[in-house]
Amino acid sequence: MRILMLGWEFPPFIAGGLGTACYGLTKALDRLGHEVIFVLPRPVEQAHTSHIQVVSPAGSTGAASAPAAAPSDAETVEGVSTVTSNGLTVASAGAVFGERSRVRAPIGWSQAYRVPDFEHAVFRAVPATFSSPYRVFTGAGESGAAGGLPSSPGAGEANPSRPQGTAGVGDSKATDPSYAAAGVGGSGGEVSSAAGHGYGHDMMGDADRYSRLVVAMCRGERFDVIHAHDWMTFPAGLALAQVSGKPLVAHVHSTEFDRSGEHPNQRIYDLERRGMHGALRTIAVSNLTRSICMKRYGLSADRIDVVWNGIDSPAGTPPAGARINPKDRIVLFLGRITMQKGPEYFIAAAKRVLEKVPEAKFVVAGSGDMYERMVEQAAQLGIGHKVLFTGFLRGPQVDRIFRMADCYVMPSVSEPFGIAPLEAMRNDVPVIISKQSGVSEVVTHALKVDFWDIDDMANKIVAVLRYPPLGQTLREHGSFELRKLTWEGAAEKCVQTYGAAIGAQARRAKG
Repeated sequence: MRILMLGWEFPPFIAGGLGTACYGLTKALDRLGHEVIFVLPRPVEQAHTSHIQVVSPAGSTGAASAPAAAPSDAETVEGVSTVTSNGLTVASAGAVFGERSRVRAPIGWSQAYRVPDFEHAVFRAVPATFSSPYRVFTGAGESGAAGGLPSSPGAGEANPSRPQGTAGVGDSKATDPSYAAAGVGGSGGEVSSAAGHGYGHDMMGDADRYSRLVVAMCRGERFDVIHAHDWMTFPAGLALAQVSGKPLVAHVHSTEFDRSGEHPNQRIYDLERRGMHGALRTIAVSNLTRSICMKRYGLSADRIDVVWNGIDSPAGTPPAGARINPKDRIVLFLGRITMQKGPEYFIAAAKRVLEKVPEAKFVVAGSGDMYERMVEQAAQLGIGHKVLFTGFLRGPQVDRIFRMADCYVMPSVSEPFGIAPLEAMRNDVPVIISKQSGVSEVVTHALKVDFWDIDDMANKIVAVLRYPPLGQTLREHGSFELRKLTWEGAAEKCVQTYGAAIGAQARRAKG
């Protein structure tokens, strides 16, 4: 099968779990023998091309076919004519955004390249300058809405009839696109939507331009199905499905309610809803996400397939990492420091743990719009000297911090899946996870807590630190459990979804 995949991030450009998931799934599809054309919104910069072989358009090495014909320097890319798809009328890629516009596509606009160890996959980048889909945290006083603790899950609802443009995207100050795209520096690409309108840069314009360029670039491509990852690519997926007649599969890795709680950005919600309803099949990363798609977006249960994320297990046991102090007991939080991830509950639980285990140290690895607030919270609780904030980590740094840890905690308020606990288990670390997460559906040998119950969270951390047999049991059984959570398994389920979408498209064509 030949899959046209639309993604917003891919290593080395990652802001979180989405890029990791795209890599793992694409790699598994490649291993299963399926051809993947992965379209990214930006070319790989020279500083990050040491592991990538560029094959076109500047000078093909023969490793991949040249990209589809692109408009000349004098040509422009316009939207497509009005069609109706699955009950959803969309005049053009631009009509998804309520406007029609033109985007100039310069010569050499499409870059194709291969990544080592990918036999059947070709990666293409359109020349779009994108920021992260959420406001970038700079560590210099720029933060999202302060807010308090989020309200109880399930309250409130986005208004599907609310006029487009309210709580508009781009109300905040634009960030440096090149800085955000590279995912380096103080923020490392870490982002958050905070109270629903903390989206940085002009994401509506970005997604609009991306959709137009994708349609123009992929007109000459041959593929069987379109796979779009998250809302930023849904407009492109919808437009491409219209001009190609190929079925669209929408992959929901997170929703606006996960990112923003009960204060969703209405325009993002509208794009998510249109993408889900315009696709023939929707993939949700967990039953939790499936439930949100049904209750909050009105999607029929029989159109949703649950495909849990996976993880690549390494061969052998990872080496031990260096300790901050040989006597320290390290408790780790690793993730975006945003409302969604529940860092305030982790800090509050740390205060209680230290009353029982004074030698404990707490490491907060990541960045986000609540970074400064968490530093202040630790200081106000009198535990600032016991909490280390590392900033954003990547690659070998992540593995090293896992190997230092005695316990990993994921206190997320709403986590569609959560790959980090699997990475912790892979590194032989006992994990404590929020019950409000998708990964809790598939992991048995982990301690589970309600994100808001800091007493229970603290008690479980103390139990892992004080009773080595408990930690050892979690490590041993967790390692065994990872064997069933593979990306190959996820890829096989995706292929089944592709088949269902292709079948539905064929039935629709027959009338």
